[in-house]
Amino acid sequence: MKEILGIDVGATGIKGAIVNVEEGKLITDRIKYPTPKPATPQSMTEVMKKLVEDFNWKGKPIGMGFPAIIKDGVALSASNIDDTWLDFPIVGFLNKKLKSPINVINDADAAGMAEQKFGGDKENKGLVILLTLGTGIGSAVFSNGVLIPNTELGHLKWKESVVEKYISNHARETKDLSYKTWGKELNKVLNHLEFVLSPDHIIIGGGISKKFHKYEEYIDCSATVVPAKMLNNAGIVGAALAAPKK
Repeated sequence: MKEILGIDVGATGIKGAIVNVEEGKLITDRIKYPTPKPATPQSMTEVMKKLVEDFNWKGKPIGMGFPAIIKDGVALSASNIDDTWLDFPIVGFLNKKLKSPINVINDADAAGMAEQKFGGDKENKGLVILLTLGTGIGSAVFSNGVLIPNTELGHLKWKESVVEKYISNHARETKDLSYKTWGKELNKVLNHLEFVLSPDHIIIGGGISKKFHKYEEYIDCSATVVPAKMLNNAGIVGAALAAPKK
């Protein structure tokens, strides 16, 4: 199928659109609903059902990006959502509840897949790291275009906590940090990732990518560092790319 429903699940919103997966373009408007609180399997599934109904997509393949480590159809983490998702058989559960064939992958991996296929040029060669800086931090790592799934670079130990507590966009906003202060801290983390992984390219995703010009001058890395080109559509497009093929 050339047209697929992609659903991007986040800590604050659940959004979807029908995607032309050959061109990487949304062919409908995005529809977004707030992520319910608490963000349990039951409450979040009700929102997903609304999206399926909105697009009249029952019984058709769906791709979903989800804020968790997803392995063998099971959610092995619960990043900024309810802990009841831990060790939850997400793919089998959603197949039954949404009455559609579905594949679920990590949300940052989905965004990275979209950037690799439709966003980059020279940035899609070698070792590439995508960081989505939002409520938390998601990461996607590619080696010569091949995804290394379920990396959690936002949870690397950093100072008194983990990386996402210092350089996520949420951390910048809640601590009321200037772009200069936040950008310098981001640069320290990027240099640490360079030391550990020796990437060729680093892509900054999430909503903060639109403000790249405000902190670009504070970034000094050997790798090229660029903002994501797919912007807010990356998660939906990448999710659609991950849908079951039949």
